[in-house]
Amino acid sequence: MTDVGRTGEAVAAKYYQQRGWLLLNHNYRTRLGELDLILYKENTLVFAEVKTRTGAMLDRPAAAVDARKQNRLILAAQQYLQHSPYRDAAIRFDVVEVTPAARGWQVHCIPGAFEC
Repeated sequence: MTDVGRTGEAVAAKYYQQRGWLLLNHNYRTRLGELDLILYKENTLVFAEVKTRTGAMLDRPAAAVDARKQNRLILAAQQYLQHSPYRDAAIRFDVVEVTPAARGWQVHCIPGAFEC
């Protein structure tokens, strides 16, 4: 992962935490893929895929989360849930776009970007 990617994930985690979400895992790895952020609040478990873009890479970050990527995230989440005390919570998949702004970073969260 690049420094830009690490920064984007940290910015996204802070974004959720400032809104009362509990960060359960960061970069949870399975043989099926990696889940960038796993968060919990009010009986809802969010699996957040973070996409960070800068400079010439300013295409729509969420476009990188295609059907193949979504399927891998769903399979990784299913594996996570097998051993999670939060497996009875409502599940949501978010895509979080992090891009440069005049002062720092801009976060655009797409709640429920896709479903399993």
